[in-house]
Amino acid sequence: MGNAFSWMAWTIEIAVFFSCVVLMLIGMTLWQLRSPSVERKGFLPIPTTRGDRLFIGLLSAAYVNLAWAGLTDITQWVAAAIGFLVLLVMMRWG
Repeated sequence: MGNAFSWMAWTIEIAVFFSCVVLMLIGMTLWQLRSPSVERKGFLPIPTTRGDRLFIGLLSAAYVNLAWAGLTDITQWVAAAIGFLVLLVMMRWG
Protein backbone atom coordinates (compact mmCIF):
# COMPACT_ATOMS: atom_id res chain seq x y z
CA MET A 1 0.00 0.00 0.00
CA GLY A 2 2.77 2.47 0.79
CA ASN A 3 3.04 5.63 2.77
CA ALA A 4 -0.16 7.65 3.30
CA PHE A 5 1.65 10.75 2.03
CA SER A 6 3.18 9.16 -1.06
CA TRP A 7 0.63 10.90 -3.30
CA MET A 8 1.63 14.39 -2.13
CA ALA A 9 4.12 16.19 -4.36
CA TRP A 10 6.16 18.06 -1.77
CA THR A 11 8.48 20.51 -3.46
CA ILE A 12 10.68 23.26 -2.08
CA GLU A 13 8.13 25.85 -3.23
CA ILE A 14 5.28 24.17 -1.37
CA ALA A 15 7.40 23.68 1.76
CA VAL A 16 8.35 27.39 1.73
CA PHE A 17 4.69 28.36 1.26
CA PHE A 18 3.48 26.31 4.24
CA SER A 19 6.44 27.41 6.38
CA CYS A 20 5.48 31.03 5.71
CA VAL A 21 1.88 30.27 6.69
CA VAL A 22 3.03 28.81 10.01
CA LEU A 23 5.31 31.79 10.68
CA MET A 24 2.47 34.22 9.89
CA LEU A 25 0.13 32.40 12.28
CA ILE A 26 2.73 32.56 15.05
CA GLY A 27 3.38 36.24 14.35
CA MET A 28 -0.32 37.10 14.29
CA THR A 29 -0.89 35.25 17.56
CA LEU A 30 1.87 37.22 19.25
CA TRP A 31 0.59 40.49 17.73
CA GLN A 32 -2.95 39.74 18.94
CA LEU A 33 -1.71 39.01 22.46
CA ARG A 34 0.28 42.24 22.53
CA SER A 35 -2.32 44.47 20.84
CA PRO A 36 -5.86 43.10 20.42
CA SER A 37 -7.41 44.03 17.09
CA VAL A 38 -10.68 45.86 16.50
CA GLU A 39 -13.13 45.34 13.66
CA ARG A 40 -12.90 47.73 10.71
CA LYS A 41 -14.50 48.09 7.30
CA GLY A 42 -12.32 47.88 4.19
CA PHE A 43 -13.15 46.81 0.64
CA LEU A 44 -14.55 43.50 1.91
CA PRO A 45 -18.34 43.60 2.36
CA ILE A 46 -18.07 42.75 6.07
CA PRO A 47 -16.31 44.30 9.07
CA THR A 48 -13.14 42.28 9.75
CA THR A 49 -10.35 41.97 12.29
CA ARG A 50 -6.68 41.33 11.46
CA GLY A 51 -7.23 37.62 11.97
CA ASP A 52 -10.23 37.58 9.64
CA ARG A 53 -8.25 39.36 6.92
CA LEU A 54 -5.31 36.99 7.41
CA PHE A 55 -7.61 33.96 7.05
CA ILE A 56 -9.30 35.34 3.93
CA GLY A 57 -5.92 36.37 2.51
CA LEU A 58 -4.40 32.94 3.15
CA LEU A 59 -7.36 31.25 1.47
CA SER A 60 -7.00 33.59 -1.50
CA ALA A 61 -3.26 32.92 -1.74
CA ALA A 62 -3.88 29.17 -1.56
CA TYR A 63 -6.45 29.39 -4.37
CA VAL A 64 -3.98 31.37 -6.49
CA ASN A 65 -1.38 28.65 -5.91
CA LEU A 66 -3.79 25.83 -6.69
CA ALA A 67 -5.07 27.50 -9.85
CA TRP A 68 -1.51 28.23 -10.95
CA ALA A 69 -0.42 24.63 -10.39
CA GLY A 70 -3.44 23.27 -12.23
CA LEU A 71 -3.51 25.67 -15.16
CA THR A 72 0.13 26.47 -16.00
CA ASP A 73 3.53 24.85 -16.22
CA ILE A 74 5.28 28.05 -15.13
CA THR A 75 7.32 27.83 -11.92
CA GLN A 76 5.36 27.91 -8.68
CA TRP A 77 7.54 30.75 -7.39
CA VAL A 78 5.53 33.15 -9.57
CA ALA A 79 2.28 31.92 -8.01
CA ALA A 80 3.79 32.29 -4.55
CA ALA A 81 4.72 35.90 -5.31
CA ILE A 82 1.24 36.68 -6.67
CA GLY A 83 -0.37 34.95 -3.69
CA PHE A 84 1.80 36.98 -1.32
CA LEU A 85 0.74 40.21 -3.04
CA VAL A 86 -2.92 39.17 -2.73
CA LEU A 87 -2.34 38.49 0.96
CA LEU A 88 -0.69 41.89 1.48
CA VAL A 89 -3.55 43.71 -0.26
CA MET A 90 -6.08 41.81 1.81
CA MET A 91 -4.29 42.58 5.07
CA ARG A 92 -3.84 46.28 4.29
CA TRP A 93 -7.08 47.27 2.55
CA GLY A 94 -9.45 44.34 3.10
